[in-house]
Amino acid sequence: MADNITQSRAVTLHHSDPSLSLNNAPSSPQARSEQLDVPPSLDEVIDLHRAALSFCPTGDADQSLFLDNVIGNLQDGIKQQGVKSNLDVIIGLNRAAVAICPPDDSDRYEFLHDLAENLLSRFKQHGTLSDLDEAIDLHQAALALCPPGHHARFQSLNNLATSLQSRFKQQHVLSDLDEIIDLHRAALVFCPPGHPDQSSSLSNLATSLQHRFEQQGVLSDLSEAIDLHQAALPLHPPGDFNHSMSLNNLATGLRARFKHEGVLSDLDQAIEIHQAALALCPPGHVHQSLSLNNLAISLQDRFEQRGVLSDLDEAIEHHQAALALRPHGHPDQSTSLNNLATSLQARFEQGGVLSDLSEVINLHRAALALRPPGHSSRSISLRNLALNLQNRFKQQGILSDLDEAIDLHQAALALLLPGHPDQSMSLNNLATCLQDRFEQRGAPSDLDEAINFYQAALKLCPPSHSDQCVYLNNLAGGLHSRFRERGMLPDLDEAIGYHRAALGLRPSGHSDRSSSLSNLASKAAKSWAISAGLLRHSSTLVAYKTALRFLDDWQHVAGLSSSSHHFDLVRKATSSLAMDAFSYSVHHGALTTAVELVEQGRAVFWTQLARFHTPLDDISMSGDIGKDLAAEFKELSFRLRNMLEDPMALAEDQTAQIRKLTMQRDDVISRIRTLPDFSRFLLPPLFSDLQQAAQDGPVIIVNASQYSCDALIILSSQGPVHVPLNIARAEVSELSTNFRSLIDDAGSSDNGLEASNIIGILRELWERVVGPIVKALRDLIPRGSRIWWCPTADFTLLPLHAAGPYARKSHNLSHFYISSYTPTLATLIRARQQVARDATSTPHFVAIGQGKPNEGKELPRVGAELCDVAHRVAPILPFTALTDSDATVQRALDALSQHQWLHLACHGMPNREKPFDSSFAMRDGPMTITNIIRPRLQKPEFAFLSACHTTVGHASSPDEAIHLAAAMQFSGFRSVIGSMWSVDDEAASQLVSAFYENMLDRSGKLHCTRAAVALHETMKKLRKEIPFEQQIVFIHIGV
Repeated sequence: MADNITQSRAVTLHHSDPSLSLNNAPSSPQARSEQLDVPPSLDEVIDLHRAALSFCPTGDADQSLFLDNVIGNLQDGIKQQGVKSNLDVIIGLNRAAVAICPPDDSDRYEFLHDLAENLLSRFKQHGTLSDLDEAIDLHQAALALCPPGHHARFQSLNNLATSLQSRFKQQHVLSDLDEIIDLHRAALVFCPPGHPDQSSSLSNLATSLQHRFEQQGVLSDLSEAIDLHQAALPLHPPGDFNHSMSLNNLATGLRARFKHEGVLSDLDQAIEIHQAALALCPPGHVHQSLSLNNLAISLQDRFEQRGVLSDLDEAIEHHQAALALRPHGHPDQSTSLNNLATSLQARFEQGGVLSDLSEVINLHRAALALRPPGHSSRSISLRNLALNLQNRFKQQGILSDLDEAIDLHQAALALLLPGHPDQSMSLNNLATCLQDRFEQRGAPSDLDEAINFYQAALKLCPPSHSDQCVYLNNLAGGLHSRFRERGMLPDLDEAIGYHRAALGLRPSGHSDRSSSLSNLASKAAKSWAISAGLLRHSSTLVAYKTALRFLDDWQHVAGLSSSSHHFDLVRKATSSLAMDAFSYSVHHGALTTAVELVEQGRAVFWTQLARFHTPLDDISMSGDIGKDLAAEFKELSFRLRNMLEDPMALAEDQTAQIRKLTMQRDDVISRIRTLPDFSRFLLPPLFSDLQQAAQDGPVIIVNASQYSCDALIILSSQGPVHVPLNIARAEVSELSTNFRSLIDDAGSSDNGLEASNIIGILRELWERVVGPIVKALRDLIPRGSRIWWCPTADFTLLPLHAAGPYARKSHNLSHFYISSYTPTLATLIRARQQVARDATSTPHFVAIGQGKPNEGKELPRVGAELCDVAHRVAPILPFTALTDSDATVQRALDALSQHQWLHLACHGMPNREKPFDSSFAMRDGPMTITNIIRPRLQKPEFAFLSACHTTVGHASSPDEAIHLAAAMQFSGFRSVIGSMWSVDDEAASQLVSAFYENMLDRSGKLHCTRAAVALHETMKKLRKEIPFEQQIVFIHIGV
């Protein structure tokens, strides 16, 4: 067409029409430069063409051709001079050309195509959706001019598909996506084997099918997409410019299948292919930034699965490199900014480093600057920035962050027209910020406004929408806050009603985004329980039961993670809930319910670890049906967890898929429960099950809550016995704080004074807690019996086993009973149920000693301590010792997996803020709890942890029992000796020697069930030989 126009110009060079004369003026900056040696400005070119156009009569047969010539010249000039502002001029001329061109003109297709493409270019620059809609209409009109057999039909099909793809990315209308797939299928028909465009057509269809899979979850779409990508790859052999893009496409398909089916080999293969694609993109390659971005996303996926921080760090590096290749003006710069922000946010959630969060905020600010007023994604950028400012406010308490977040949420809301699907979410976000500000400044107007916005969000939310539970729960929280502020009972009644309504919307299988333990149902039930307790509402006990049930549900879906972020979510959700439920139940006479509830809401991580691992192994070994059901359960749980962690899960089409998966998973659980011995799979134990913990002696639950402090004595043959305690939770907290202070200072001053002060606390503990319990026990069991303490809250920090009057003619607890501890009743039951080694096999003993760690002071007595252990044990059991340079992290872990008895002498290093990082100091670094619980051990039996602080857990959540001794117990060791505070090197050596002497039974054999008695006898023997605080530092946990 351009050639024809040039010929026409040549014919009319000397035409008397002034417009044609002007039209034949130098037609490009280059031509004018050649004639005049003066580079023209683009504005001069535009002015000349406008002047020419003014002379061209309307309706002239050559006018449309003339306009096309003008447009071509302008586009050439713009490309050479890099001026984008004149795109509006070109579009105006395009419109004139289309308007002038007759409907049956052979050039009309080109005019429609050119106008559509320029509108698309302007949409990419400014994000104005009306440009995109018009471009689609024009491409549809162009396609109508290209019947089957038309030379331009293939191009037209692709152009329309590309435009619809741009709209789908903006609006997610599934009908657009279906049409895109149909168009690409039609285009592929034009590309038989050997056609130069066959590979691109295969890739286009594959990508669209993959997008539809992501929306609807139909596996056949994904399978076809992967097949098409694999078919396209050989058409771009190594050395072909597009080989890297073809690799990228195949890798994204494999990653999508991993997200759906959870097969890690798919993800590993996707990463390898992305790495290969990146290797083909040297600096300057057009696809380098895309390859960096895709590889980074897959590495972050693998980090989320395996928790290897190097994957996340590498993902961040690749996102940073991709961003560097997308400078200002690059169409994907805002995407790179957001991707990098997402990865840094994940690292912040892991490590809590505030500089990461600050960078996230800066990146979102930069993304927002690229989306000026009128941009279709501006509201999203406003929301992202606001949410992260709100997060930083929660971390640092800077009110200016909260004020800015509110302004941004208001701006985002103002951009959403009535009926926009994000309007209710935006109202809710603004309301939460206003409620946060109310809690800081106490302005009643902020709270009233927040409640109004919560109500508006709820009103706009469709009844079946997954967010309705969020809005009901948040509205209830706002009303509850107003009740606390103003004391208006209707607000509290209404809050309880909304909490119950939220729970009513969450039947089994509801698709709350359970990747965080701000699990909406659990949160709603907990708030309901608190509200009902304040009002002494008749629904209080039901509320506690419901809250703990939903906590269980969340754990089943969210799975297990030892990340500090995950633990922090668990901690916040469980704090005091189980203890308050226990206390409330006790005071309403529901003693067995109290036991069930407190068991359900404590040591959540360990409980889930035990519930998932052991039963699934047992189910797999129960037969072919059980094996298939266990595999199906694992697959569905993985897929469901991945979908719940996907930000797109809030979309309606994703919600439907989540519900489908949840129903399938629930069906598998129901079928597992029909198998013999698995009727309570994933259900919390009943009291009748928990009572088995007391088969060898009573278990005493000692509970502290906001309502009261109580003890329940659990016996094997009768109901619980209630012992009220004359002490308040605040007093227990003060007692534990004072005791910890004394213990921390032990050895730094006069030993006699220290012992006296410690004994003063132990006396108070006897008078107000242990003494009344012993009085009740004396009517139930004989003197010398074993008992197990199961303390909660701050009672976990106190040495109940050492309580006593410490007076002449009086007896301490140790004179009456032999004490052990257990974190939960179920833990003790599991320790008893673990299959002992058969009589013909011999357990193996390993002693690991590290007196010269890479960190911490030297422990000179460790070598002698291990010699004492060897002297007592080596004649009886196969014995291995690892010391000093041999006692590395990996060798210690290997030894744990191969031996049944363990003695470990080294530094214990508790981390009270990140308890999974608590560790034993080895020669080459720390052996953490995370390291210890990862391998599956071979029927371990006994562990003596001769190290400091091995029963010290999280500072504010001792009930979760995340400490070194618990890690050993939950790894399978049936019996564990651990320490409550610092252990003296010299005293430990004396104690260990006496302990192993007492461990031998009358036949000269070792048995793990003798550990509590051996420790009891050892302490009696050494009473006058070691400092007082060292006499009571060690405790026994387990059988």
